[in-house]
Amino acid sequence: MGTLGIIIAIFVIVFMAMKGFSIVFIAPVASIIVIITNGMDFFPSLIGTEASFMTGLTGFIINYFAVFLLGSILAQYIEKSGAAQAIAQKVLSITGTEKPFPVLVAIFLIGAILTYGGISLFVVLFVVIPLAKPLFQQLNIAWNLIVIPVFLGIGTFTMTMLPGTPSIQNVVPTKYLGTQLTAAPLIGIVATIVAIAAGIWYMRFALNKSIKNKETFKLDEEANEKQIELKEKVPSFFLSILPILVLIVIIFVGSAMKVENIVLIGLGAAVIISAIIFYKYIPSHKQAVSLGANGSVMPIFFTSASVAFGVVITLAPGFQAISDFILGIPGNPLISLTIASAALGAITGSASGGLGIAMEAFAQSYLAMGVDPDAMHRISAIASSVFTGLPHAGAVLSLFALTGLTHKNAFKYVFIIMTLPNLLALIAALIIGIFFY
Repeated sequence: MGTLGIIIAIFVIVFMAMKGFSIVFIAPVASIIVIITNGMDFFPSLIGTEASFMTGLTGFIINYFAVFLLGSILAQYIEKSGAAQAIAQKVLSITGTEKPFPVLVAIFLIGAILTYGGISLFVVLFVVIPLAKPLFQQLNIAWNLIVIPVFLGIGTFTMTMLPGTPSIQNVVPTKYLGTQLTAAPLIGIVATIVAIAAGIWYMRFALNKSIKNKETFKLDEEANEKQIELKEKVPSFFLSILPILVLIVIIFVGSAMKVENIVLIGLGAAVIISAIIFYKYIPSHKQAVSLGANGSVMPIFFTSASVAFGVVITLAPGFQAISDFILGIPGNPLISLTIASAALGAITGSASGGLGIAMEAFAQSYLAMGVDPDAMHRISAIASSVFTGLPHAGAVLSLFALTGLTHKNAFKYVFIIMTLPNLLALIAALIIGIFFY
């Protein structure tokens, strides 16, 4: 009955998320289902101070709030100053805007540069869409193809694979495994190459097929797309990318020296530099800081709610059967860890949420088996993202809201571009992890 209750709760999370309910509401509802069906003490399991839904929620916030806060403030500076726009325009000037495929490559590169520089994928969407739309219209490219370069840039290798990336998916394992942001660089680099190659191939394939089918730029007349204005005065490309370069250098040097909380040091330095060099490009620093601070609240609550649900699951008696099944999967332990991380990422529709649950539930068990922590870090992070291109994922819903696209006319591209590169990269990562770690 307990295991069945967990399965029902997971179904409720997926179903309600696809219906548009917030995970902040869904997670406690699903947790209550788990608590009741597993015969757990109700209030101690829900709001207790020892091990409960609430301690799972607050524990995640305590560990990662500073990362979300500084990252969100940095994103505001990069966006409000026009720095992100300047970076995007520089990339477009290099790739050109006369042919369809180079434009798609440029959009992909813009997303990758910004997310590797610590900018939230949601902010990147606000930068890329208004730049891409007139180009798609000018070249008569089918508008639903926009999701391919966007998600290839923000939802694959810069999220989980590239060593040193400041994404929350790369930070989460460090807290459980004692690893650095540059963990398992060989695995990360090979996975990145595989993901980019697969993504570029599919992007060209989808574009050629669209042209062959004579698909053109056409917006749904009923689409409620959001209009975003571009800034006229923006900083130079060098100034625009300087905070991002500083962040990356600090992370790599600090990780090599095994400095604790290096991502916070890097983000803090990037914010200070941004405040100085973008001073004349931002009308109100108070507004930028305040918007950044406020903007960090909902993302961390969304993720922490998913993790809190995971904590309740791990405490439930019915979870023992699931845990035994996962730990008992034959073969290298990295394979079973991969299955657990991928499944939990799919269930929550969030790579960071699924990864947090997987680390909470299994990290210590795998470390006790003697599994290399660096390999665990990189492979579990990659696995958590494989099946997150699902209908209820927050990034998917946000992109559709910004572009006026729908699940009907664009979701197939989202699913393929999020799944294919990540899955192939995961297979490559597993092979390297099994034979070399």
